[in-house]
Formats: sequence, C-alpha cells, structure tokens
Amino acid sequence: MSIAEFAYKEKPETLVLFDVDGTLTPARLTVSEEVRKTLAKLRNKCCIGFVGGSDLSKQLEQLGPNVLDEFDYSFSENGLTAYRLGKELASQSFINWLGEEKYNKLAVFILRYLSEIDLPKRRGTFLEFRNGMINVSPIGRNASTEERNEFERYDKEHQVRAKFVEALKKEFPDYGLTFSIGGQISFDVFPAGWDKTYCLQHVEKDGFKEIHFFGDKTMVGGNDYEIFVDERTIGHSVQSPNDTVKILTELFSL
Repeated sequence: MSIAEFAYKEKPETLVLFDVDGTLTPARLTVSEEVRKTLAKLRNKCCIGFVGGSDLSKQLEQLGPNVLDEFDYSFSENGLTAYRLGKELASQSFINWLGEEKYNKLAVFILRYLSEIDLPKRRGTFLEFRNGMINVSPIGRNASTEERNEFERYDKEHQVRAKFVEALKKEFPDYGLTFSIGGQISFDVFPAGWDKTYCLQHVEKDGFKEIHFFGDKTMVGGNDYEIFVDERTIGHSVQSPNDTVKILTELFSL
C-alpha cells in the first residue's frame, strides 16, 4: 500500500470524494469560506479529492487557485485529467477515442438540432470541446447566473435537455457514448465508462478501505449517479454545499 504520504492523517485509509457544482459550490459560483474550513479540517482526518466534469481552469475559478495543494486528489473531466498531491497523472482524450469523422457528424447534428429548438433566450458557447468529453448547452455557457436559473426553470417544464439527449441516442446508437445531464444548463457527452467512476482507477493503487462520494445529481441520468451507486463507494446525496458541510460535520465529528 503506497500511502506513506498520508500516514499523518487520523484515517489514512479513508478517501472522501466530492462533486463540485451543487456540492462544494453553488452552480458555477465560488466556494464559501465555511466549505473551505470544513475541507481543511476533514483533510487532517482523511484523504480528500474532488471530481467534476469541467476542465481544470473552471475548477480553479470555483475552488480557488491553490486547489491542487488543498486536495490530495484533483480530478478534472471526470478524472481524464488527474492530479495526486499536485502531480499530474496520465490523461486520455475524447477525440483520439472517437475519431475526427465520427466527431464531425456528431457536432453537425448537435449544431443543427440547437438551431431548430424553440428557446426564450440564447447566449454563447453552445458546444464546448474538452479533453475528455463535449459539453452541450442549449442556452449557451455564457449565460449569466440569472439566465441560468431562468433556463433551469424552463428546462424543468419543457424537458429541453432530456429530449435532446433522446434525439442523440436515437441518431448515434452505435457510437458507444454516454449522455449525462448535470448542472443547470447543459449535458455532457463522453465514451461509455468515462463517467465519474473513471477517476476511481487513479486511487486503486493507494488501497483505500473506504471511499465516500458526495454529489447532488445522484438520480438516474444525473452526472453523479454512476459513482454514487458504484460498489466501491459509499454514496451521499446532498442538496447544497451547506448540506455537504452538515453531513461531513456529523459523519466525521469535525
């Protein structure tokens, strides 16, 4: 077991992983001082890590510029970009896996579909290309917080994202892709198996006896579901960062 670096902790064989949006921070906003203090206390007791679908630059905006030093594990894009104690681990790429020809067909279909749906507002960045996935947003990722909240309400009523995902599944049944609705305004598209459970391969060699996972989108189809129900983890469903703090305080006697 290669966890000598964690020997100073009270429970070095316990790892606690967190989703970012809705779990450690309000959606796309920054982490509060209360959450930061709670995580610092928790890190003295056990190992901590975050796993989010966004790329590292967005996570730095939300969790702070020193995030790689403040967590034992940092997993961007579900772990396709991964850090252990601030050092980068091996990464993987969506475009190499899918190939340019298939990706081109997928992108053309998405852009055409986006142009034909009826929405009250559109902003910018509807299709975001990332290392391990693509992120599709009907309203656009440049929407303000107020516009995000407005779209979320509209989407609950009209199921814009759910219908979009169904259209993609029907059009590309043989692409081996997973479609995951997360956050307020978008959904992720990535190879099957490249959900948040992907990050678990990076911690296997450290031989943790207990891995907890905290997330807010833990229902079927939510982007925390697969890791929440995985037999290797103990799942905790939360409603907000305040909820996360409350459960952590009780569970680990902080």
